[in-house]
Amino acid sequence: MNVNALLQQFSEQQVAGFMLVIARIAPLFLLAPMFSSKMIPARVKGIAAVGLAVGIAPLATKGQHVPLDVMGLGALMVKELLVGLAFAFSISVLFAAVSAAGALMDTLIGFSFGALVDPITGNNASIISQGYALVGVAVFIAINGDAWVIQGLNHTYDLVPLVDYPALGSMVAGVQEAFTGIFVSAIELAAPVMIAVIITDAAFGVVARVVPQLNVFSVGFPAKVTVGLLVLGVSLPFAAGWISDQLQQSVAAALQSLKVA
Repeated sequence: MNVNALLQQFSEQQVAGFMLVIARIAPLFLLAPMFSSKMIPARVKGIAAVGLAVGIAPLATKGQHVPLDVMGLGALMVKELLVGLAFAFSISVLFAAVSAAGALMDTLIGFSFGALVDPITGNNASIISQGYALVGVAVFIAINGDAWVIQGLNHTYDLVPLVDYPALGSMVAGVQEAFTGIFVSAIELAAPVMIAVIITDAAFGVVARVVPQLNVFSVGFPAKVTVGLLVLGVSLPFAAGWISDQLQQSVAAALQSLKVA
């Protein structure tokens, strides 16, 4: 079969529907965890996006009549981008919370003095923040988080069909709730290390008052690092379980925020 015969099998409706599906999938490779990693070449992301669109487009366009006029198609394209951005952002806040928890623990333990480049996001990150980001990606891969995200994206077409518009208020409220939960989630994840380090600081504060001749800083700093790393290592399996649970909740919350107007 030559190229012209192959192209003749595609109608204008199918091409327009495919473009709309691509518009909803594209934000995944800008914001969603692992999909947006800067370690993945842009060409690979493009191929993956087209592959997902090829698989989802027949289901998304089934029974849908896509308007072919410029204004109608343009409005639907913007709507698809907004829906994809809302879905991807609601999931990406989980990794933002993980990085924030790592940065908070770095500050408390004292590792924030040295900054490294995070290979996951490409931003400046200190040691524990970088380590937690890598743990988050490892957990994401181990629990088939990529499959959950793709399945969730596919379910968005049940909630907001291709030619329907979402309830803007509900979508904005869902994004706002996800954003405001970053700091709370970071505190939950970093709580064991925070409590241990605060207790250690309080103990050395009492020692400094009782034995003022002792150089508390030279003794307390290594002790604080040791306590922080010890508690961090003990709590790491629980952190992995927390990330797994939060990922499921993030996908569910992202879908819940999408409703037809």
